[in-house]
Parts: sequence; structure tokens; C-alpha cells
Amino acid sequence: MDRRPATTAPRVRRSRAEQKRETRDALTVAALVVFARDGYHGASLAGIANEAGFSKGAVYSNFEGKAELFLAAMDHNLEALRGEDWDPFAPSEAPGCDHPEPGTGPGEDAAEMVRGFGLAMLEFIATAARDETLIDLLRARVRVLLNAYGRVAAAGRPDGEHLRADDVAQLMTALDQGMSVLSLSGIASADGALLRTGLRRLMDPAGAADDPPPARDGHASHLPDVERVRRLTRDTPDA
Repeated sequence: MDRRPATTAPRVRRSRAEQKRETRDALTVAALVVFARDGYHGASLAGIANEAGFSKGAVYSNFEGKAELFLAAMDHNLEALRGEDWDPFAPSEAPGCDHPEPGTGPGEDAAEMVRGFGLAMLEFIATAARDETLIDLLRARVRVLLNAYGRVAAAGRPDGEHLRADDVAQLMTALDQGMSVLSLSGIASADGALLRTGLRRLMDPAGAADDPPPARDGHASHLPDVERVRRLTRDTPDA
């Protein structure tokens, strides 16, 4: 019997731009992990490069320094807020993933990553507030959150509301970030369910007054949420 040579699919050569984008994305994901683990000040570019499986030179080929890399990590988390379908009232965890027991693996790891990056964010804000260049870049990222809440406030504006939608959006953003700080400070009751209840009351005080008490879910901020981190770590290929 004649034996035909096995055929393989032709390899698709990636363009230089595509390779650079893949490297940049891998470094950004690695930065999320390292900043969450070590904090903003404790993280090093060498450690981030090692986490991604690259040399330190790859970091400098894509980012000017640690601040720019942290901003890229922020942009990665903020991407979900840019879509019109973003819903701050949706539960932050997928069904069946609630209340993981200590030491049970991915759920707890994701929650710890959320907490760690939140703490790194506080470090970065304190640093950026003292830097004229960084504060402008940070303000642009905060504006993404304000705009996202602005869309929600405008869409759910009740009859007779006198506050502008932009003002309501600022109050919603302040509640979101304030609840995150409470949660990071160890206030266990400052969770995602209470945040959603507060957001509803800001949008429609009369309509939300009769809502039942929130069912606790353990997470306060939408930046980033636990399920998004689970997807991130699950979809990231090994370096």
C-alpha cells in the first residue's frame, strides 16, 4: 500500500506588531499578578519579566517603567467598563462560586488577587497624587469609571430627579471606591451586595427603599471582580 506523507497545516507567521502586542499583553497580565502579590512599591520590573517568561529588556521595549506598566494593568481591568452592556448591579461572582472555604484553591486565590491589586492601587494613588504627570494619567483612568456610571445613571434616571446624571455618577463612583477601601481595611460587611444596594438607592431612593436586605457575597469593588480574575488566570497560557 502506498504511503502518503503526512501533511501539516502551514504555520502562520505572526507580524512584528502582533508579536509585540502578545509580549505586551503577557507582561500586563504578569504585572497584575506581581502587583497583587508584592504591592506597587514592592514589585520589580525584573520580577514582572520573570513572571511573564521574558527578560527585563522586554519590559523596557514595551513600557517606560513601572508606573506605565501599572497603568496598563489598570487599563486591563477597566476594559470591562467601556462596553455599553456593563452592569454594576450584576452579582460579582458566577453561580456556584460563592463563599469558598479557606484553602480551597482558585476561588480564594482570585479573591486574594483582587485584594492585593486593590492595596497596590492605594499605593499607586498616593504616589500619583504627588506627581504632576502621573496624576493626569490617573485622572484619565478614573474618568473611565465615571463615564461608565454616568451611562448607568442616565439610563436609570427616575422621574423628578433634580441631580444631574454626572453628579449621580460621581456619587456612585465615590461609593464604589469608598466601599473598596472599607473592604480592604477589613470591614467584612462592606461587600458587593451592600455596594449594589447603595448604588440603587443613589439612583432611585424612593424605588429602592423597599428592597430586601442584601444577601452577602463578600466582595466590594467592581475593579476588578473575582470572576474576571478567574477568567484571566484560567485563560492565560503558561509562560
